[in-house]
Amino acid sequence: MGKEIYKTNEEIELIRESSLLVAKTHGAIAGLVKPGVTTLELDKIAEEYIRDNNAVPAFKGYGGFPNTLCMSPNEEVVHGIPNQKPLKEGDIISVDCGVLKNDFYGDSAYTYTVGEVAEETKQLLKVTKESLYDAIDQARVGNRLGDVSYAVQSKAKEYNYGVVRELVGHGVGRSLHEEPKVPNYGYRGRGIQLKEGLVLAIEPMINMGTQKVRFLRDGWSVVTQDGKPSAHFEHTVAIMKSGPKVLSSFAFIEEELKKNGIEIL
Repeated sequence: MGKEIYKTNEEIELIRESSLLVAKTHGAIAGLVKPGVTTLELDKIAEEYIRDNNAVPAFKGYGGFPNTLCMSPNEEVVHGIPNQKPLKEGDIISVDCGVLKNDFYGDSAYTYTVGEVAEETKQLLKVTKESLYDAIDQARVGNRLGDVSYAVQSKAKEYNYGVVRELVGHGVGRSLHEEPKVPNYGYRGRGIQLKEGLVLAIEPMINMGTQKVRFLRDGWSVVTQDGKPSAHFEHTVAIMKSGPKVLSSFAFIEEELKKNGIEIL
């Protein structure tokens, strides 16, 4: 408690630059997420794009993680390692990307559909994304951290979805993971009071079935215990006097999806 690092407007602007590069990196692969493509191919494109823009992939080498993107298909919740296995029609895949530029980090995740996806899976994605925006709306000066967490939980509970507890959002700045931790469950009016200059990565991880997860032997991948799909959306958000300011963006992703005739959920 109390180790939160508050950012100046200049620092928030630098985090926004990093976060926009994350958004554009997502945009560089969004139209390519199709049946037959491998996650390793997408990972290489993302790494090249980040380096071409004078930045460094934040995840590569972080704690020993081997790649640029965390790519987690279907029942994988987060931290999936890119591999040679082609994506299949009907899959979903969470892609989490971070960059380090000008000494500051940006971080954002989006769950993509691969070809035609079952209606109930589409609903999971739609609700998870809505829960992110509900949470962002609570990220206001004077509110409590629990208000943000509760917003995610209450949206997920409406649909009897499982809210992952072992993994949480976090502060972002000169470090990829700063205080405070941002759970996706909690009570209104609890937790630290939100103040201007705090920058949070808010990232709902919502399961179609049980909230319970297990960690795979690769030391990274986290999967749902019941094998049902999980969705994950994340924005980097600054708490400002004027209200929450989303520093990352899904606009580049959704522009590419539109161009490729892929439904935006």
